[in-house]
Amino acid sequence: MSSILKAENISKQYRLGLVGTGTISDDLKRWWHLARGKEDPFLQVGAENNRNTKATEDYVWALRNIDFEVKTGEVLGIIGRNGAGKSTLLKILSRVTAPTTGSIKTRGRIASLLEVGTGFHGELTGRENIFMNGAVLGMTKAEIKQKLDEIIHFSGCEMYIDTPVKRYSSGMTVRLGFAVAAHLEPEILVVDEVLAVGDAEFQKKAIGKMQDLSTGEGRTVLFVSHNMVSVQNLCTKLLLLENGRIVFSGPTYEGIDFYLNAEKKLQVEDIAKRVDREGKGGMVVNKIEVDRETILKTGGELKIRIYFKKENKSVHLKKMGISILNIKSERILNLNTDLKGGIPLLQEKEFITCIIPQVPLVEGSYWINVAIFSEDDMEDFIEKAKEIYINPTDFFGTGKMVDPNLGSVVINHYWN
Repeated sequence: MSSILKAENISKQYRLGLVGTGTISDDLKRWWHLARGKEDPFLQVGAENNRNTKATEDYVWALRNIDFEVKTGEVLGIIGRNGAGKSTLLKILSRVTAPTTGSIKTRGRIASLLEVGTGFHGELTGRENIFMNGAVLGMTKAEIKQKLDEIIHFSGCEMYIDTPVKRYSSGMTVRLGFAVAAHLEPEILVVDEVLAVGDAEFQKKAIGKMQDLSTGEGRTVLFVSHNMVSVQNLCTKLLLLENGRIVFSGPTYEGIDFYLNAEKKLQVEDIAKRVDREGKGGMVVNKIEVDRETILKTGGELKIRIYFKKENKSVHLKKMGISILNIKSERILNLNTDLKGGIPLLQEKEFITCIIPQVPLVEGSYWINVAIFSEDDMEDFIEKAKEIYINPTDFFGTGKMVDPNLGSVVINHYWN
């Protein structure tokens, strides 16, 4: 197969705290060096893209020395922790932003779905946006008309296709955006993790369409996701980014194993020191305890105690949620205080406990995500805040153990 995309020595530098490349004085220094035929002086400075460390320099390298090649018909998965540089790389490949150094060589049209509403004008209807996107990709009106019915049907937005896109929900916008990007015959389809906004049925449909594009039509797909199951099922090759650099490039299965093992090594037990968190920061989670941690078992009781503190005294706790993910980062359970009627009388408390009377998880390692909300917004979110291990047990009392390879969840049931 011939190469359809080649990235050579791609690096991207940003100035912390500012929009753009920096100050006027910095730009003048750049111009003066370039005018004299010398190298940009700021290429020799800049911190590594590591969110776990405190900034000590004005500049940071979001990406550094990225080299890879994609062949026609390949599906390249790009994975890594939050802030590793995945979205920055896709923006560069999609020509949304330019690299600081390096070059990209591509053949054919590139269609991108990088965030909700990418390429859409909110005042235009869904139908009008389809034609506008097609025109941007260089297609004629006649060519777009041939694909129009297929795009609308795939998106599932028939009822609202003549409604302005600004009225769409985020899920509807992603549906239409993916349908447009996938059906207007791009040689390269670039998809960021926005598909997570869609429901499970559409995610499955989108994965199937990307498989059809690569195997049936010989088109190339670049796919970013935190869902290792989707990556494993779809991708033929994998790039793993860490702190803005490629740390693995190769077969999908090997890359996923490398990533999951690296995640375990990177986990910080004292989550009060974790800086790779999201939210406004008015309240923060500073400790997680799991009772009976040494004897957790399928069907046994699990107590997860979450300690938090207020950084802003005017912020009040409204909601808390935890998710449990399997070792492949696939969400298995989602537990939320809203589902149980809210949090009573917790304004002055320092912790809240989630109790699962009978753990429905089979043997294996699992991650716990935690999020805390005020009345206004999400205050704190920590991905993979704690790891737990569920031990096997004779859950059904029949002397037969549950095979963890056949699924992650077990429930009691009867046969008549």
